[in-house]
Amino acid sequence: MILDLVRTTLHTAITTPKGDSFTAVRVPKDFARRLNITFGSPICSAAELEKRKNARVRLAKLRTSPVKAAVVREAAPVMVYFEKDRNARELGRVEDLLKAKGIEYQRLDVAGDEATMAFVTRAAGCKEDDLPVVFVAGSSIGTYPRLVEADVSGELASAIYGA
Repeated sequence: MILDLVRTTLHTAITTPKGDSFTAVRVPKDFARRLNITFGSPICSAAELEKRKNARVRLAKLRTSPVKAAVVREAAPVMVYFEKDRNARELGRVEDLLKAKGIEYQRLDVAGDEATMAFVTRAAGCKEDDLPVVFVAGSSIGTYPRLVEADVSGELASAIYGA
């Protein structure tokens, strides 16, 4: 292109050291170099011009290609508090529901652990006979019937994966 030829020729003229020993040549060349830098170096070498063209082509490709950002949501920790031999059938139901939903959980047997039992019954608002109780990120979901309600309403997924 003719404009490219003019740009590269002017670049050669203002960057060559020929004639710099004469003030009448050096001062205008210095002024032209500073002006070129001020305007973002529109006058440049052929190599720089080729580099800019390649960058424009790459940018155009990036703008037209669809970007799919994979959203990875990390699940909140799910704890199932239970007593060793109490309400085993309900514990099985809780585990089955969590497994069916693909929710990873941890079991914690609170038999003989009075401090944890007190925490669970106080935080869940239940009695010792109501175990197993499900907690998501330290917040009580509740016993199995409440867990089913939370699952159906979408509250369980929202609590585990966020809104």
